Formats: sequence, C-alpha cells, structure tokens
Amino acid sequence: MGLISWTLFIPLLGAILMMFIPSSKSDEKSGASKFGWIALAVSSLAMIVSFFILAGFDNSIIGYQLVEQAEWIPQFGLNYHVGIDGISILLILLTTIMMPFTVLSSYKYIEKRKKEYYIWLLFLEFSMLGAFVALNLFIFYIFWELMLIPMFFLIGIWGGTRRIYATVKFVLFTVVGSLMMLAGIIYLAILARQTFGSFTFEFEQLLQLDIPVQAQLWLFAAFALAFAIKVPMFPFHTWLPDAHVEAPTAGSVILAGVLLKMGGYGFVRLGIPLFGEAAIQAAPLIQTLAVIGIVYGACLALAQSDLKKLVAYSSISHLGYVMLGLFALTPEAIEGSILQMVNHGVSTGALFILVGIIYERRHTREIADFGGLAYRLPLFATAFMIITLSSVALPGTNGFVGEFLILLGSFKSAWAHFMAGMGSFRLILMVFATSGVILGAYYMLWMVQRVFFGPLKNEKNKNLKDLSLREMIVLLPFIIFVFWIGIYPKPYLNKMHASVTHYVEQHQPEVMKKELVKAPQVEENTEQEHVPVEAEH
Repeated sequence: MGLISWTLFIPLLGAILMMFIPSSKSDEKSGASKFGWIALAVSSLAMIVSFFILAGFDNSIIGYQLVEQAEWIPQFGLNYHVGIDGISILLILLTTIMMPFTVLSSYKYIEKRKKEYYIWLLFLEFSMLGAFVALNLFIFYIFWELMLIPMFFLIGIWGGTRRIYATVKFVLFTVVGSLMMLAGIIYLAILARQTFGSFTFEFEQLLQLDIPVQAQLWLFAAFALAFAIKVPMFPFHTWLPDAHVEAPTAGSVILAGVLLKMGGYGFVRLGIPLFGEAAIQAAPLIQTLAVIGIVYGACLALAQSDLKKLVAYSSISHLGYVMLGLFALTPEAIEGSILQMVNHGVSTGALFILVGIIYERRHTREIADFGGLAYRLPLFATAFMIITLSSVALPGTNGFVGEFLILLGSFKSAWAHFMAGMGSFRLILMVFATSGVILGAYYMLWMVQRVFFGPLKNEKNKNLKDLSLREMIVLLPFIIFVFWIGIYPKPYLNKMHASVTHYVEQHQPEVMKKELVKAPQVEENTEQEHVPVEAEH
C-alpha cells in the first residue's frame, strides 16, 4: 500500500481493533479512557503519515499524484482508484490534523458508551478521507454515503435532548440529495458504456463524455442538489442548526470543520468539470443563492440568543462565500474558496470547541447568562477573541486571506461579464456579498461584548475555572493556523496554484477569457514600447 492508502485505512483499522477490546467499568468514569487514548494514537498516526504525503507533493504538477489503483469489480468499472492534487491535499490535511484534537477535546464530555463513540469517530475520519482521495465516481459515492452512518450515531446517541429530531432531519435531507446523485451516476455509467463499450466510473474517462447540454442541465441539478444540501446552501440549510445544536462538541467540530466541505469539494471536483456548460449556465443562480445565504445567515446569526446556534448560522454565511468564489471561475476566487474551506474548518471548529468548554462549566449556552467573563477567564476570553477576529476576517488572520481572494476574483468575474455586455447583475451581487463582511463583524463582536465584557453580575460565573492544560493544548494548533495562514499564506496557495490554474483554463467561460486577457496584454505592450525609449537614453 502507498501513503494515501495508509492514511485512509489507519483510522478504519484502529476502529476495527477497538471492536475487539472489551470495556470495563473504569472506562465509563469521567475523563479519558483507554479507548480515548487508542483513538488519539490512531488519529495521530494518520496525521503523521499525511505529513509524508505533504512532503512528497510536487506543487508544479497539475494532475493527480501518488496515485494508487487496484481492480475490484472491473466488469462494472468499479476499481479502487485514489490520488491527490492541489485541490484535495489541503482538505486531506485539514481532516487528519483536526481529528486528534477533536478526540482530545472529547475526553471530559463523553461519559457513556465511550468505546462506541471513539469507534464511530475513527470510522467518520475514514469515510471523509475516502471521499477526498477517490478518483472513481462510484467509490466516491460509497464514501459519501458512509459518512452518514457515523454522524447518525454520533448525534443520535451522544447528542442533546432533541437529538432524535435533529438526526432524522439530517438523514432525510442527506439521503434525498444522495439518491438524486445516484440517479445521475447511473445515467453517466450507461452513457459511458455506449461511448466506450464498457461501464466506467473513472473521473478522467467520464470527463471525455460528450453530454448534450439539456442532459447536462438535469445531471448538474441532480449532483448540485446533493452538494448544496451538504454545504449547506440556502434554501437547503434548515437541517444544519438542529444538527449543530444537538450534536456533541466533537460532532459539531467535525461537522463544521470537515463534513460541510464535502459539498464545496463535490462542486469543484465533479459538478463543474463533468457538466461544464450546465455549470456556466447555472452560475448566476448559484451565486445568487450564495449571496442570499451570506446575508440571510448573518441576519439569523444576529438574532440568536444561543451561542451554538449563532455559530451554526454563521457557517451558512461563511460557506456562502465559498460557493460565490467557486462559481466565479477565476483563479483568485477558486483558490480563495478552497483556502476558505480550510479557514472555516479552523475558525468555526475552534469556536465550537470554545462553546463546548463554557457549556461544560455552566451547562447553558444562553448569551444572557454570561457577561464579564473576561475578568474571570482571561485565557478563555483571549482564545475566544482571537478566533472571533479570524471569523470576521480581520487582516492578519486566516479569514481575511480567503475572503479577500474570493471577493477579488468574484469582482473580476463580474466586471468581465459587465464589460462583455452581459449586464450589471453580478456587480450588484458583489455589493450585497461585501455587506456580509460588515454584518459578520457586527454579530460576532456584539456577541463577544455581551459574553466577555461589562459587569460580572451572575453569581454562577464568579467561580468558573479558566482553561486547563488539556484545553490549551487542543486550542493552540487552531490559533497557530489562524496567524500562520493570515500572515504567510504562500505555502498553502502554492500547493493548489498549478492545479487551480489548469482547472480554470479548462472550465472558464470563453467570454471571461476574452475580457480578462485584455488588461494584461495592454500592460505587456506598454512595457515593450518603453524598452527602446530607455535604450535610446
């Protein structure tokens, strides 16, 4: 097995190993158990192996790297085929790096059925990694569906009082989208057999299919529904607040940190490349829904009195920027969207950990129950403020880099369409998208003001303990990434630049290519005209 397979199967092997280890009464006591330590060791090993993948990754290669392939059911085109490129590598690293700290954050909060809890966490890591590395469409679909099983149990068993309702809602939304995607996959398989003489689900071969535009529109709609639900985009977002509020802290961290990225990844990996003409035609609609989500999510977050609900609705707003950038189809916007998926995982994942920490101490998430916590919990308040500033895209933090690139690239796209005589609709969208940044800063900073500043009136808050050593260890990597990406994003952008540039060349509309290429040509001609003048002097 290669490095990718080791990274993929280590969590699965760890989960299987734990199945054969018997539980004892000591494991059910509060705090760490042997299953927690095993899960931490297994997820840490997967993270270390993923670092070797990073070390062997060549930034200059535009295609897939470290590819592994083995026949499974070849007569039906089902093969184990995995690999990485600049689009997927950062999301793989996000998954492997977040999981050990998610496990560590669970030690104090999970008090029942710990063995099963950590088994499902590792199985979830396995299924998420599988979706990111799959290069066979049916294998991708299998991993896409497998993610539903561990989330079903994590929310349904270890969730809050309304966990059954939240679980059923999450499953119903996801299954409806998945069935639509499955119908599209079957159609593609039949079309591939008519074209190539045999069934195939290989990404590279499916890209060669000549699909009529009318069929593309229906297929794109089927895939887009599945991906839009997972993002989630407006108006398919209603399952998310319930799932976040009822999920245990680790479930919310993984849901926000990695699982929601599956929708954006699905669009950029499958939706746009497979159905290019349909994606271009649907771009105005997708971007409109994205901007509605940005503003609507921000307004809903502003109205929340529950900390966890506020963070959940902020995710809808932040991920709206991701979708806006993906369908701008400029290098800056797509690089910004991929980076923003990572940034959202870091910032929102950390926010859910912080909300879980304060809930464990006070057993309430109501903003009105707090106030003045900065005086009693200075370390907690400092960490919360740093993560909040990254969430509102303060310059110098990770959020600023992603949102700036998205807005820059989206404006370039809107301006190109305007100059091509296609109207100012996209420019108007950009005005509303930019207003979302202001709304985001307002609801987040207002929340911080109410929770951490002002008088310490509530007697129950006067004896709260500040961050423990374990909690500081969990939060430190998130804070490091906030400043590292914010101050020096070059290593992250370099990883994806070659792949994204080639991607845009393949899928950008011709009208944009013509308009965007005009400005650089003028600059080049100007430079060439000045060279002889300087030489004469």
